[in-house]
Amino acid sequence: MTGPTAGRTDTAAHRLPAWRAPAATRSNALPAGAWWLWALGLATAASRTTNPLLLGLLVGVAGYVVAARRTDAPWARSYGMFIRIGLFVIAVRLLFSVFLGSPIPGTHTLFTLPEVPLPDWAKGVRIGGRVTAEQLLFALYDGAKLAALLICVGAANSLANPARLLKSLPGALYEAGVAVVVAMTFAPNMVADVLRLRTARRLRGRPTGGVRVVLQIGLPVLEGALERSVAVAASMDARGYGRTARVPAAVRHTTNVLTLGGLLGVCAGTYGLLAAEGAGYGVPLLGAGLLAAMAGLRLGGARSVRTRYRPDRWGVRAWLVAGSGAAVAAAMIRAGNADPAALHPGVVPLVAPVLPLWPAAAVLLGLLPAVVAPVPPSPTGFEEQV
Repeated sequence: MTGPTAGRTDTAAHRLPAWRAPAATRSNALPAGAWWLWALGLATAASRTTNPLLLGLLVGVAGYVVAARRTDAPWARSYGMFIRIGLFVIAVRLLFSVFLGSPIPGTHTLFTLPEVPLPDWAKGVRIGGRVTAEQLLFALYDGAKLAALLICVGAANSLANPARLLKSLPGALYEAGVAVVVAMTFAPNMVADVLRLRTARRLRGRPTGGVRVVLQIGLPVLEGALERSVAVAASMDARGYGRTARVPAAVRHTTNVLTLGGLLGVCAGTYGLLAAEGAGYGVPLLGAGLLAAMAGLRLGGARSVRTRYRPDRWGVRAWLVAGSGAAVAAAMIRAGNADPAALHPGVVPLVAPVLPLWPAAAVLLGLLPAVVAPVPPSPTGFEEQV
């Protein structure tokens, strides 16, 4: 078929339904803050439980979203590194439990290590001795919780563009934002350098694994990643980042008090949310801290003389992504108050962990970004720009 009718038919055939996620472009890409709020919600949920089944489900949700929505940018390749760090944390926690003992009583002895005699002033501390299945299981649960938290943070680091996150910072935090970008780009640059050096060694027929290889490429990797991060900071400084205007002294002092007090309130409230016994005061303290910090940042923005090019807009999809992480965190906090035994399986006596149904269903809400977030382009498509 030819003519105008064929053109209209072809356009309609390629038009996506309204509920399907569009292809990601510079104009509809999700703000970096939405990804971080989603990941922090998953991390908060991970900090509220030691149930290995729920922790594994949280890691699986984060991994699926990363696999479905990460780009081919250098920072997107750092997720595997965070998984390795999480496994390393679990291994270290188990080794500490084996060699330094544990206060967890146990009756199922696995093996006994030679115990080092210690002086009287070191009572309560032992090196070696009896190793039980209960103490190893407790260490495994404890290490898995920290590993899941790190992996959730790694998901945000893989999905969020650090430069776009800097654009979203208020003017009062712009000087600190330059340092934050340097810190956030260091790990992705290091991962990219490791992949580049390993590929070069493989092409030359040299080994790519082992302790000796790590010692050989460790210093070049650290040096190259740091140089590239500092180059980013220097380029931002050359474009006027951190330039400020003169404001009255009273405004500066009020800004400092509100911002510092608000951030302290946010830290204390966040600790209350993460701690098992602080959920009662965590929410109001976090809310008060956020209000004070936002007021301080609003005042501090008066000394910023910069303009914002193509500001990130929070659309419906961004709010759905951020809200899904908040919903997972709220559901896990509610489950911890309603049935703490399901979220913290016991190890004395040894019992198999049980998967609680409605907290597990709430964790699956974290999969929403894999449906609503814009689909990233293929590696052969356009290159994402800031």
